[in-house]
Formats: sequence, structure tokens, C-alpha cells
Amino acid sequence: MGTPCDREFVFTGADFERIRKLIHEHAGIALSSAKQDMVYSRLARRLRATGVHSFGEYLQRLEHDRSEWEIFVNSLTTNLTSFFREAHHFEILARHMKRATSRGPYRIWCAAASTGEEAYSLAMTACEAFGSMTPPVEILASDIDTTVLAHGQKGIYSLERIERLTPERVRKFMLKGTASQAGFARVAPELQRLVRFQRINLLEQNWPLRQPLDAIFCRNVMIYFDKPTQYGILRRFVPLLHPDGLMFAGHSESFMHAADLFRSLGRTVYERADARAG
Repeated sequence: MGTPCDREFVFTGADFERIRKLIHEHAGIALSSAKQDMVYSRLARRLRATGVHSFGEYLQRLEHDRSEWEIFVNSLTTNLTSFFREAHHFEILARHMKRATSRGPYRIWCAAASTGEEAYSLAMTACEAFGSMTPPVEILASDIDTTVLAHGQKGIYSLERIERLTPERVRKFMLKGTASQAGFARVAPELQRLVRFQRINLLEQNWPLRQPLDAIFCRNVMIYFDKPTQYGILRRFVPLLHPDGLMFAGHSESFMHAADLFRSLGRTVYERADARAG
């Protein structure tokens, strides 16, 4: 990253503050001042692509170009994911699935799905837990970033991306490509049928999903929100969950400020605070 003096585009402190305000209002993301270089790097690509000559001009464009809003948010959304990240969560989920399915399909909301690895890990877990490629499970995979959702829906990954999967899981759940598709693998159709991808902004008033849910995976996304925004989202999660449902958070996330909503079960797994009431 070049110094402010040799950057391609002028990027003032006022530009950064305006971007911070816009992304917080539109997506709930709280950018620290340490993210200034990251913001410049990601949005400079959009300035080049749109042919504008300054950040001020680009921000003016945002005011009347709705399609650019989506790209703006996508550009500033961090998408780090992998198959079976924080593997202990999937072990806990498998045990919970077996106890809960007597009441009907087990519903999971993967609320920050990114490119789909987490959602397909959930689907693999379900297949293994029930010993079937057609388990009684419904998985909604959502994200604010439409680009990564499209990637997830295709279900195609480089062989490097599936290295964390055991050989048995690769054999059972992935189809390795040949010829022009060599070096890539596609998720098995049976897994894809278990997952529905949909854009959802956690700040929007209406979340189009079936209720009640047995589990919510909202991992490594709350760290981008400030505490009041986190609390507001968590408060909306509570009535969506079965009384004995589980919420899974990221390893660096803690919700002590929402102890009236969720009780920690350890290892960043939570249950509703009223789960044992009555």
C-alpha cells in the first residue's frame, strides 16, 4: 500500500468518515480508523471500474446509483471461511440434531454464509449424523454479499479449498473435475439440494425464513458490528429459535452484554436465556 502522497486517488479523512457512516447505516458494519488503507484498496478498484476520478465523485454516484450500492457493500465485506472451521461446533450440532428431529425437519440458518463452505459443512454434518444423503434438514444460507452467494450456489471449489476435508468426505460429498475443470471439485447434488442461498441483510426489518429454527450459525460477523447493533440482532434471533435451539458464534465473539437474551454453554455455543424457564 502506498503512502497517502503517492496514492492514485486523493482519499481524505472526510472521505473515510463519510464511508464509515454510510457502511454503518447501510450494513451495520463498524469500521475502525485502522481500516483506512483497506477501504482505500478495495474501493479504488471501483473508482477504476466506474471511471470516476475521485472518492468524492464516487460517493456522489452512490447517492443515485442503487446498483452500485450493492457493489459498495460487497467490496467492504470481509469473507473469510473454510470447510469445518471451528470443527467442535459441528460435533455439538450433530448431537443436537439427533435429539431434535422428532418434531419435524431440523432447520438451520447459516446467517453469514459467504462462499458456502460453512453451509455445505452443515449439510455434510447432517448426512453423517443421520447416515443418509437425504437427512430431514433444511439449511438457509444467507449473506449480504451477492457475489459470494453466487459462488456458494454454484458449489465449485478449488482443490486447495477442500484440503481440510477428510479423504472420506471428499469421496462421499465432492465430485472432482476433469479436463477443463481439473483442479476443481463440485459439491454433490444431494448436498446442494439441502441448502438454499438467499441474500439477507441482518439490518433489514424482514428476514424471509421459515420458523422456528433449531440452530443459528452466525459466526465471525458480529465482530464487525458495534454492541448496540449486536444486541438488536440477537434480540431478533431469540423468538426465531426453538426453546431448546442453539446459536453458534465465532471464536473471538462474546455476548456478555446480551446475557438477558442468550446464555453461554461454552465454546461459543449459546442457548436462549429463557431455555430452562418454567
